[in-house]
Amino acid sequence: MFLSVFDVFKIGIGPSSSHTMGPMTAAGQFLDVLRRYPARDDVSAVGATLYGSLAFTGKGHATDRAVALGLLGWTPAELNPDEAERQLDALGTTHLLRLDGLPPLAFDPAVDIIFDYGPPLPGHANGLVFCARDSAGAELLSETYYSIGGGFVVTAQEREAPPAAAATPSWPYPFANAATMLRMARESGLSIAQMKRANEIHLQAPDEVERGLARLWSVMNGCIERGLSQEGELPGGLRVRRRAAKIHRQLEAERQSNRAQPHASTDWLSVYAMAVNEENAAGGRVVTSPTNGAAGVVPAVLRYYLDHCVGAERERIADFLLTAAAIGGLIKHNASISGAEAGCQGEVGSAAAMAAAGLCAVLGGSPEQVENAAEIALEHHLGMTCDPAAGLVQVPCIERNGIGAIKAVAAASLALRGDGSHFMPLDNCIEAMRQTGEAMNERFKETSLGGLAVNLPEC
Repeated sequence: MFLSVFDVFKIGIGPSSSHTMGPMTAAGQFLDVLRRYPARDDVSAVGATLYGSLAFTGKGHATDRAVALGLLGWTPAELNPDEAERQLDALGTTHLLRLDGLPPLAFDPAVDIIFDYGPPLPGHANGLVFCARDSAGAELLSETYYSIGGGFVVTAQEREAPPAAAATPSWPYPFANAATMLRMARESGLSIAQMKRANEIHLQAPDEVERGLARLWSVMNGCIERGLSQEGELPGGLRVRRRAAKIHRQLEAERQSNRAQPHASTDWLSVYAMAVNEENAAGGRVVTSPTNGAAGVVPAVLRYYLDHCVGAERERIADFLLTAAAIGGLIKHNASISGAEAGCQGEVGSAAAMAAAGLCAVLGGSPEQVENAAEIALEHHLGMTCDPAAGLVQVPCIERNGIGAIKAVAAASLALRGDGSHFMPLDNCIEAMRQTGEAMNERFKETSLGGLAVNLPEC
């Protein structure tokens, strides 16, 4: 099992990795299918149908917009917001896609994107089907995709029968669970970050890995900074106001007047995380960490380390991200990071475990303490539902990232107070999370049909 740090952390756009980035990526993959289709010149129209969670909360997560952007040829990492908006406006008038390697394709997002509120597709709660039709309206071909969380997309065929792994050099440290990870660390004398880095340089040159990690942090930190400077209401109709900028000004004033309470450190963590998730809710540029809905936790804890921890070193940023990615990879491989599959325990819970591990590592924790930190953080998110009000990644998602960051720091601190030995192994906690997600009612897994989403105050 190997999941690159650049798969765990992907640069994209808000508000959702599974509902925005995944469908956009799937649309691009369908265009590639069309370009390889022998009778592509007979194709005159395309359409898409959204199922399960993509249907129930697709409007709030801008899934229809993401599908249209993907069919216009945009990818999450390369989106130019201004040009993309211009093209969407034009598409709303012309109802025509003009793409390289394909004939003109009729496509009206308001008509040709269907929200199916019936049973979900069998492979995953986030399913979507693209189809191509001829001039008479007859279907020529279709492809089913599943957006499985964190921006990852698989076809129905890949979901049912995963392809055999391509031949690759043996990874230096091929750990598929935490127990193996700890054994390899003991045998090699290396940290988790060092083992993860050794695996990464099997994919690309060491300097490319370091540049990539630096870019990830640059985008994460840039998202924090933008979120700390923006005010006003978030889109979507709930009239939720941005709060990070105001809270940040208050914290700065308190710090300068030397009147800050001891617990203000938790407010700093919250404001960094909220800044990111307010940007995500506004459709801004974020990094999946490991998802968009949980994108604020890891950046907040890393920023907290750099700005507030004694002895912090910027040279440790890469080690933080590599350690966090190692934990995120284990959770995704052995359970899920998808809110539609496991609830918010799979999103903010996973992010908190990753952030706790990263912080513990850069504060000098041993591999055993790092594993303990991740377990503590994940354990205390077990059972957390994903119940966004109105299908928007705003309530309770924005504050939830702040609290997740606080839990991550507390978990790292507790782990550092011990020697790494503890009762509940991380592997068992991950398995408990998987079982809990399987048993969780669908109403509480990103459908906005239960929990906070249906218990709103009357307006």
